Amino acid sequence: MDTWFKENIDTKTILAVLLLTLIGIASVYSATYDAGASAFFSRQLIWAGVGVLFMLTIMLIPFRTIQLLSYPLYGLSIVILVVVLVGGKMVAGSKSWFGIGGYGLQPSEIVKVTTILALASYLSQRQVNLQWFKHLATTFGFVFLPVILIVIQPDVGTAIIYLGMLIVILYWAGASNFLMLTLLAPVAAAVATLFGTTAFFVVVVLTLVILFFLRENRLASAAVFSLTVLVGASVQFIFGKLAPHQQKRIITFLNPDADPLGAGYNVIQSKIAIGSGGLFGKGFLHGSQTQLNFLPAQWTDFIYCVPGEEFGFIGAFAILLLLTLLLIRGVQIASMVKSRYASLVAIGIVATFATHTVINIGMSMGVMPVIGVPLPFLSYGGSNLLTNMIMAGLLLNMYANRKEY
Repeated sequence: MDTWFKENIDTKTILAVLLLTLIGIASVYSATYDAGASAFFSRQLIWAGVGVLFMLTIMLIPFRTIQLLSYPLYGLSIVILVVVLVGGKMVAGSKSWFGIGGYGLQPSEIVKVTTILALASYLSQRQVNLQWFKHLATTFGFVFLPVILIVIQPDVGTAIIYLGMLIVILYWAGASNFLMLTLLAPVAAAVATLFGTTAFFVVVVLTLVILFFLRENRLASAAVFSLTVLVGASVQFIFGKLAPHQQKRIITFLNPDADPLGAGYNVIQSKIAIGSGGLFGKGFLHGSQTQLNFLPAQWTDFIYCVPGEEFGFIGAFAILLLLTLLLIRGVQIASMVKSRYASLVAIGIVATFATHTVINIGMSMGVMPVIGVPLPFLSYGGSNLLTNMIMAGLLLNMYANRKEY
């Protein structure tokens, strides 16, 4: 029994997940303690218990069964995304929820998992070659189909997670450096343009230098360079077409003080909360920003500011350390497994966790735009916590079956 446990159970992943979940539960309790929102804490406890059961169950499901169900589960999840657009519940301006009693279920969270499984199943086929356009187009199709349905809801924040996942999986699957540059350079140019002409020109010059050293087909290189310049130059036009609240989010990202009592309020209060924690924090349930409710709904998108204020730099660093260890362990699992399918599943999960972490903590620190992305295992939300537990269960499953081909 002891030998089986050591051989099949990845205690490092389980320990990181459970510690993060416990910190999340404590943070939600503190954030809702004096806000008249204790029901959120009770629900989070229930979702955490259900999530752990899902994690352990998925860990024990036969590896081949998961692989065989990849496409059917993906197809079913796409149908559910369509159904939620028709008969879903409107929450915060987004029609992306099913109401179940006093609980809500957000299908776009679960679809992250099925998309990873479908991508891994497709890209693990021997005949698939990312140098061929039809195979590349099919790969993009697996991701863009749910992304389009999610954007229609609209839920841009969740849609961005899918794109981050796609880029990492493509790289792990063997996409060429030229293809990665084709995907990343236009995005970098668009973001740089927001910071001014100088930043835009830096990205353009870097793109040109990298294209020179890659020595790809001249016509293809010219096309990538032109696309990068065109996307960067189009940012102002696209910005003008955005909805007012979307424009405010971008302006707030660049300068939160431009609207300190409006769009920039949450970011400013979050930074104050984290900064006021100092080295050791103010103590559990003693954070002034948290307990006086300066930050609305701080148990969701801005959960990181709660332990940051109450446990200071030590607490905030501990969370970062646990998340980093979980990501590193995920990469190790992706590297050690024999199955290409399992490797792609593991790296897709790592990419999803990493994208969530960077964006959420970046939001709290004021270095990323506020787009409503939760922090893995910490933020309140049953759908997100359940999805995270399912992905953790898949990581554990891939580890237990690491010798399978």
